[in-house]
Amino acid sequence: MKTVACIVLDGFAPFEFGVACEAFGLNRSDDGVPNFDFRIVTADPGVVQSKMGFSINVEHDLSFAYEADLVVVCPTPREYWQRTDPRVLDVVRAAVERQAWVLSVCSGSFILAAAGVLDGRRATTHWMYAPTMMAMYPQIDVDPDVLYVQDGRIITSAGTAAGLDACLHLLRQEIGAELTNKIARRMVVPPQRDGGQAQFIDKPLPITTSLSLAPVTDWMLDNLRLDLTVDQLAAKAHMSPRTFARRFKADHGATPAAWLARQRIIHAQRLLEKTDLGLDRIAYESGFGSAAVLRQNFARVLGITPTAYRTRFCCTDDERDRTDAPASAVAGAEASVLVA
Repeated sequence: MKTVACIVLDGFAPFEFGVACEAFGLNRSDDGVPNFDFRIVTADPGVVQSKMGFSINVEHDLSFAYEADLVVVCPTPREYWQRTDPRVLDVVRAAVERQAWVLSVCSGSFILAAAGVLDGRRATTHWMYAPTMMAMYPQIDVDPDVLYVQDGRIITSAGTAAGLDACLHLLRQEIGAELTNKIARRMVVPPQRDGGQAQFIDKPLPITTSLSLAPVTDWMLDNLRLDLTVDQLAAKAHMSPRTFARRFKADHGATPAAWLARQRIIHAQRLLEKTDLGLDRIAYESGFGSAAVLRQNFARVLGITPTAYRTRFCCTDDERDRTDAPASAVAGAEASVLVA
């Protein structure tokens, strides 16, 4: 992925627009992150009004979007959902047909829906708008309870910060976990929030809940190679297994087993990128036990074999020598941000 077109239309949401600019438009070459040819485009170049009372001047028309490797669609107000400029719909359709990446943030998914590219696919949007999308487009499998959904090379995301999660999810596939973690650290955001995490929690939890589990999650990350059970983890948290499982899912949006499996995948990704260890050793260090189990889980989650992933994302010797934040420190930051 080298070129990114970000489509903005009248009434665009500034924060979500900024998310795309932050994820793909900044020069991070000093961190070894490749730069993208990032351009903001619109149907009629010139002044484009935001929904917050200010405007931006957009120089590029939609022609660049017909060639871009990624087309990002920013959200638009409800009154525009059923009267999107046909030229924009054509760009979206063309991107899907040529198998470019297409990513929508929040209500930008309604533009994708209007273009017909979500028909028969699973997708999401902000939970407030999900019932409307279900009613307007019954042919779409709308999931209102997740942060983002990837179906093929189309990614739809929920509101606001979930758009950033979706961008990081895409970047992990294009530039690898290690470089994406560097981007996340520069942004001061969690490097990984799974798309299946709930968009919101019905009942706020006491702030001490996450603090009480932090030592346990830190210990889990330091002991990925062990066969960890809920009973064992609950004992370390001084809780019953049932209470621990409930608290853990409330904090992290996933069961302990699902969260642990994802952390093992992430650890395996980093070892594949930064070391020359064989698959059997990486499987052991990540807690998968054998190379066969590692391959099975890696392919199921990432759609690529460990060997192919290493070929694509292996770091240089200089990059391997650089030190990074401990995994437990990242996890602690993630836990704090998710509760907030």
